[in-house]
Amino acid sequence: MAFGNSRQPQNRPYGDQQFNQPYENPQYFQNQQPQNFRQGYAAQAPVMDAQAVYTQDSYQRAARVSVTKAYAEMTAGLLVTAVAAVVTQASGLLYAFLMTTGMLGWIGLSIVQVVMAVALSAKVMSMNPATARVVFYIYAALMGFTLSSIFAVYSLGSIVMVLAMTAGFFLCLTMLGLTTKIDMLRFGPILMVALIVLIVAEILMAIFLPGQTMTMVCSAIALVIFAGLTAHDAQFTRAMFQQYSYDGTMIRRVSILCALNLYLDFINFFINLLQLFGSRD
Repeated sequence: MAFGNSRQPQNRPYGDQQFNQPYENPQYFQNQQPQNFRQGYAAQAPVMDAQAVYTQDSYQRAARVSVTKAYAEMTAGLLVTAVAAVVTQASGLLYAFLMTTGMLGWIGLSIVQVVMAVALSAKVMSMNPATARVVFYIYAALMGFTLSSIFAVYSLGSIVMVLAMTAGFFLCLTMLGLTTKIDMLRFGPILMVALIVLIVAEILMAIFLPGQTMTMVCSAIALVIFAGLTAHDAQFTRAMFQQYSYDGTMIRRVSILCALNLYLDFINFFINLLQLFGSRD
């Protein structure tokens, strides 16, 4: 007789059926589990906060839309500048202005532009968004009025060529700033100090060492600085919109601030690239 068969009785009494029920019915253990055990296990299971995920995703979408809005504002400012420059050149307004005011008028025009840019940058976060947008477009038109002088210095073909080059470089630098893992925001103070030093050096060289060679050297250095500033401002734009993505009014203000920064990067990149590669008429 095998040892295994001696463990299995042939005729089981009724009482043994209850004892053997767990073996015959696998659901027995599941039905007999304590209620508090199942509740404790459910409490330990990870629960996803759908509302938090939805809110975070909404903020990210709002930030992306707002970044696009800032670049649209910048493009609108550039179009205002281009139209103002063409109209000024065609009508001879700049020539008439300089004949009336002389060099003092040109210096005063430059000072007004600097003051407007600094004031708008400093006050835009507390201004009415509609007012800030109007001031930005006025500044862009004034810049076009000044930039119309390039038509008297450079050929139209070289202006168009350099404008296309600037747009291409600007797009590449923007994509670099938005996709790179490098934190460009920490280089902002360094780039601003370098820009201030370059401006002072240009003024001193214009007084004591005038010449085309030094102008070309300064333009090359300026291109490097504004390339860094373009990538920096792209990251700055994204960071600002992520910070204020919950506030519609602040989003409109940030749009003007970031559009102004990007606009200045584009204009300065264009001017310095024109000085290096533009064909003088």
